[in-house]
Amino acid sequence: MHVAGSHQYPTMESVIYGKPAAEALREEAERLDARRVYLIASRTLNTTTDEIEKIRKSLGDRHAATFDGVPQHTTRDVVTQIAWQASEVKADLVVAIGGGSVVDAAKIVLMCMENEIFAPAGLDGFETTPERRFGPFRTPKVRMIAIPSTLSGGEYNSGALVTDTSRKLKQIFNHPMMMPRSIILDPAITKYTPEKLWLGSGTRAMDHGIEAICSSRPNVLVDAVCQQGLRYLHDGLLRTKANPDDEAARLNCQLGSWLSAFGLQSRVPMGASHAIGHVLGGTCDVPHYFCTAVMMPSVLRYNHPATEKAQQAIAAALGAPGRDAGEAFAGFIAELGLPRRLADVGVGEDRFELIGRNAMLSIFTRANPQPIREPADVVKILKLAA
Repeated sequence: MHVAGSHQYPTMESVIYGKPAAEALREEAERLDARRVYLIASRTLNTTTDEIEKIRKSLGDRHAATFDGVPQHTTRDVVTQIAWQASEVKADLVVAIGGGSVVDAAKIVLMCMENEIFAPAGLDGFETTPERRFGPFRTPKVRMIAIPSTLSGGEYNSGALVTDTSRKLKQIFNHPMMMPRSIILDPAITKYTPEKLWLGSGTRAMDHGIEAICSSRPNVLVDAVCQQGLRYLHDGLLRTKANPDDEAARLNCQLGSWLSAFGLQSRVPMGASHAIGHVLGGTCDVPHYFCTAVMMPSVLRYNHPATEKAQQAIAAALGAPGRDAGEAFAGFIAELGLPRRLADVGVGEDRFELIGRNAMLSIFTRANPQPIREPADVVKILKLAA
């Protein structure tokens, strides 16, 4: 059988694990000769734990300032405010310490600093569209490092999700150099993450792997690595639910998130679960970490005609060889105790047409392996998840 394809390597230098975050970040700041390190941190980590203070002390005089006010859904208002503050303190390295919203904020802050965008409307025209993958940003001189506290895996790609609150629309902004230079995995940072957020963000990481394996543009390296990532996450999430203090299981989850993101790293296109999930967050205020739990079984069912072989591999990675992948994933969600239907997260059928229209604006909708040609096709998937 003839096989053709390509693999794109990301603009990222390293993933560091096995040492405390404060120590690893200090070493990276020294390596990069960063003198003005600006921290964008989770408010929980900054105000209720000593983890951020450990990092500040380790950085010493290299620490420039800390911001801890990123909301659950990253907004234009907040990122332009941060960019102004980071520019004022002459930041030469931005560090995100927290979940996916904090990481996304740091990415887009780099672009706002470089392009002097300090008001929400200034981001108009830079968003990704079905016709334009990368916005017309200048390449940033300042780069970032990510220290994730959740498993959503957004740190492994060059895109950022930012909500335009004036239109209640979540948009993607993308530039190759928005990718972190380094990612530091420290399971000790994650022990403060609420259980539902930890488990739900783990399913988001699995979403990256599942949609990459099912992609309309598959990649042999991505397939193999993502399948192993799914195994790590399936095992690790169940273990951490049973014992939240199992640090080895937490690291396994972090490694699984990394491996599951190989498709994102090499720009393998995602599909309907990503497209619909972004709309559920931006339009319906559903927490991002619940979107995969409620949508993935229905997306797998819709995509089955085009992805039957891929779904066999997914079911095996979920520990259910020979079983229907959508059913296996739904059973796994039930074991984790996460929401399973749109009704469980407050989304009724009266919102389906709006969700369908907004989902058609996403580049991921067009890349779905089973064609989605109109909003009514999105509504079909939503009805399966109702």
